[in-house]
Order: sequence, then C-alpha cells, then structure tokens
Amino acid sequence: MPKQLKILNYINGKMVPPASGRFIDNLNPATSEVYSRLPDSDASDVDLAVRSAEKAFPSWSCCGAEKRAVLLNTIAGLIEKNLEEFALAETNDSGKPISLSRILDIPRAVSNFRFFASGIRHFASESHLMEGVSLNYTLRQPVGVAGCISPWNLPLYLFTWKIAPALAAGCCVVAKPSELTPMTAFMLSKICMDAGLPDGVLNIVHGYGNKAGQAICEHPGVKAISFTGGTATGKMIAQATASQFKKLSLEMGGKNPNIIFADCDFEKMLETTVRSSFSNQGQICLCGSRILVDEKIYNRFKKAFVEQAKKLKVGDPLDESVDSGSVISRNHFHKIMSYIESAKNDGGKILLGGSRVKIKGRCKNGYFIEPTIIEGLDPGCKINQEEVFGPVVTLIPFKSEDEALQIANSTLYGLASMIWTQDITRAIRVAQRIQTGIVWVNCWLVRDLRTPFGGMKNSGVGREGGWEALRFFTEAKNVCVKIHG
Repeated sequence: MPKQLKILNYINGKMVPPASGRFIDNLNPATSEVYSRLPDSDASDVDLAVRSAEKAFPSWSCCGAEKRAVLLNTIAGLIEKNLEEFALAETNDSGKPISLSRILDIPRAVSNFRFFASGIRHFASESHLMEGVSLNYTLRQPVGVAGCISPWNLPLYLFTWKIAPALAAGCCVVAKPSELTPMTAFMLSKICMDAGLPDGVLNIVHGYGNKAGQAICEHPGVKAISFTGGTATGKMIAQATASQFKKLSLEMGGKNPNIIFADCDFEKMLETTVRSSFSNQGQICLCGSRILVDEKIYNRFKKAFVEQAKKLKVGDPLDESVDSGSVISRNHFHKIMSYIESAKNDGGKILLGGSRVKIKGRCKNGYFIEPTIIEGLDPGCKINQEEVFGPVVTLIPFKSEDEALQIANSTLYGLASMIWTQDITRAIRVAQRIQTGIVWVNCWLVRDLRTPFGGMKNSGVGREGGWEALRFFTEAKNVCVKIHG
C-alpha cells in the first residue's frame, strides 16, 4: 500500500477533500508509523453530505426493494472479489492478525450486505380487519437520512452492519467510521462507485467524533442515529439528539461474565474461553472479561487456562501464525496498562502476562500486550466493574448459582454473557435471570443475523439485526380503509 495515501470523503458519489483542507495522520498501531492521512471533516462537510443524501432520498426510497437488493449484492460481490486487499487494509489499520481479518471481519461485511439484500425482499408488515367496518394495514417507510457511526475494533464488519439495513430499507446514509481505522470505509467508497450506487445514497465522512460525529448527530436533516462505541460517547449522543427526538440505536460497552459450572464439557469450554477472552486482543465488545468459575473446578480450570493462554503467539499481525496482534493505539495501550496496575494495587495476583511485548523488526515500536490473567480480586473492584477492552481477564470463583448470578449482574453493563453447563434446566434458569441482551450457552460468538442484537443497562438502547434493524430504519404508518357506510 502506498505510503502517505490520502483518504478522501465520499459525498454525492464523488471522492472529495475536506472543506477545511486539513488532514489527520493515520497510524499503523503495529509499527507506530503514519501510513496514510484522512480528512479532518467538520460541520460543513457533514452538511454537504446530508444535503446530498436528502436530494437522493426521494428516488432511492421509491426505487423498489428489488433494485436496492441487487445493488447491495453487487457491493457484496465486489468486496468478496477484493477480500485479500480488504483484509490487509483492515490489519494495517487496526493491528489485528491478518488471519482474523481474512476469516472474520471481511467475510462478515460481505454477509451483512447479502443478508439485508435478502431480508428486504421478505420484510412484511401487518394488516388488521375489523369485520364489516374497516381494514387497517401498516406501511413501513424509510425514516429519511440516517446517521451511522461505527467503532475501530471491527471496522468494516460493524460499519456495514449499520449501512446495509439502512440502505436496504430505503434510507440514504451519512456514515462516519472511526478516525483510527478509516481505510476499509474509504475502499468501500470506491466499491460503491464501481457498483453503480446512485449519487448521494451513501456518503462517508471521515474525521474526529467530536467534530464530524457530533455534526452528524446534531444535524436536523438526520432523522435517526445508529451508533456503536463507548458508553460515555453514547451518553453524549443521547444528550445531543434529545431535543430533536431522533430515533436512536446505541450499542455500547460491556463487562461480560463467562459463567463456568462444574458439569461443563471442560475441553470444549476451555478452548472457547481462550478465544472469548483474547480474540482481537480482547477488543471485541462481546469478549468475556470476567470469568466466573465454580469453586469445585477452579484450580483445575486456572491451571489449564493459563497453560493454553501461554501458547498464544503475540507478534507481527502480518505473520500468519500469530494469534494476537497490537492494540489499537498508544492511548489505548496506556489505558489497558493502567487497569493492570490498578488490579495489582487492589491485591490482584497476575497469573499470566501483565506486561508489554517487544517485537523485533518492523513492529519494534508497536503496541503489544501479553494476554493477561488476574485472580484474587473483589468482584466490586475497578477492573471487575469497568470496561478494559484489552487482552485482560479476571478469574472469580463462586460457590453457588445464586452467587454466580449476583456477581454477573453486579456491573452497570449488560451486553453479553456465556453459560457453560450440561444441565439444560440450569442453563434456561440462569439465562432467564442474567441481565444481558445476549446469552450464549455452551458457545461464544455464534451469530444468526436474524436475531436481535444489543444490550441492557449501560450497554445500549434498542436492538440491531434482522427485522429489528429494518424496523429501526423505517417508520410505521397505519392506514385505515372504511369498508361500509
């Protein structure tokens, strides 16, 4: 990839520089080197994008689901055709292993477009007959211009998770990827042009959240906001949009419990728990960062878990054999390390890791952290209550099902949870009582895109996925037709 590549905004079907002429350095976190520059967009760029979307909306919203589906499938096919190029760009931007980009991130982006291309063809609404009086039927019509703001941890994966249903529903979109990982969104702009997407239907504005992102949220022409990111940012979005009564879908942080009962399938649980703890350097909102273990098997689990985690290879993300790459940035690196220090100060015992990893060669200045396992901490301490979002997990023993649930539900978050048991009645009982929007029983990250996705408490508002997403990007209109008299 060329050095110092200049990324541009995608507005009204064209690649355009920011109105201010200012650009932001984009670093590869694995090398700490600047390799591209992205627009430092502001409210003027967002306004241009919104006006372009508003202009495109009448024809796009009325062109028909079939035409929209064909275009979404065309985009999916072009991404798939260029999968290796997209995977490399994702890894260079985020520091994640190339193998993960290749088998998870980019294929899922393809699936997002294909799923909603199919879904919109089958999207239906209700009718209600008042016998002898009237027929009521419901229209689901696109809300208008939608704002989609996505995070850096799964860049194209989550960017398309929002864009695809919005476009399928007939909305036009003004989208902002994270300023830390802009490259695949920039590449998507070119794909959309090649696919023949009409001008203004999708607009991608790059830049900082407090400038470009805030301008999207505050613009009166944007009728709905779909956001994935930190809880603090989600609160600011809710405040910024409250006076305009915009539709909101906020998927935010998590402090996910992984509850392991003594009767689990131990080997299957162990393999999956290593993945659910350290995949993408722990930078997935669904990772299990608090591992709650039945005291009957606590020592056995601890020994086996540490042994398996030791085998994870940390290194250059372009190395096909690497399991764990770099974290996203210098600031995030220091945040993670500060949580590890806090855990030590609270009396935690480091069973594995806890330090920076120095990589030789091109990654000598990258931000690498050892997979870290900590025990001996109170469930109410800082690291067990706040989202670290890194390769750090804590082990907490429990004596009973009730105690496990009390610990699991003790945080302000409620995104996801995992339950490991062979007792189906226990699994159903615990799943009902646990306060999370997603519960995996004897598995992790198994995703049926038809199911609702989102969290409880401070982990979010609303749901994404399946019909939930298509309902979010549409408004329900009841039509009552009188039959007699």
